[in-house]
Amino acid sequence: MLIRGGHFGDAVRFLAHALPAREGVWWACVVASLAPSLSNGEAQCLDRAEAWVYAPSDPLRRACLPAAEALAFQGAAAYAALAAYWSGGSIGPEGSPDVMPSPQLAPIGVGASLLLAAAAVDPARADDTFRDILVRGIDVANGGNGRLAGDRPRTRAGEGAA
Repeated sequence: MLIRGGHFGDAVRFLAHALPAREGVWWACVVASLAPSLSNGEAQCLDRAEAWVYAPSDPLRRACLPAAEALAFQGAAAYAALAAYWSGGSIGPEGSPDVMPSPQLAPIGVGASLLLAAAAVDPARADDTFRDILVRGIDVANGGNGRLAGDRPRTRAGEGAA
């Protein structure tokens, strides 16, 4: 109903909250990786968030925060990394008492990442961009990888173009 009504931002936020954290972070990573070019910092955020998706652990989750911080918490890749960091486990400094994040933080980070990715595209193509983002999210929700035919592979941070 949200998509049919053209409420794309609301549909993105709804799906971000409906998905489990790992799937949401993956969706954010897939969409952020579609940017025409990624800085080393953006690639590092996506590398760290994807590493956490593939093997969720506290050290991999915590590694996402300094990557996002290096980008001054700006942009789709930084928020994908923040969503992974906020996914669970203490957000307090290591060795201090646990400070558990609100369960809403990870989906908020996913939604922010996706909305920032959409905002970086030509406004004349906004509806198509949102539809593409939502098709990918629905694919992830149905057990897919969120990639569409014709997607180019993203190189890892520090690697040349494929």
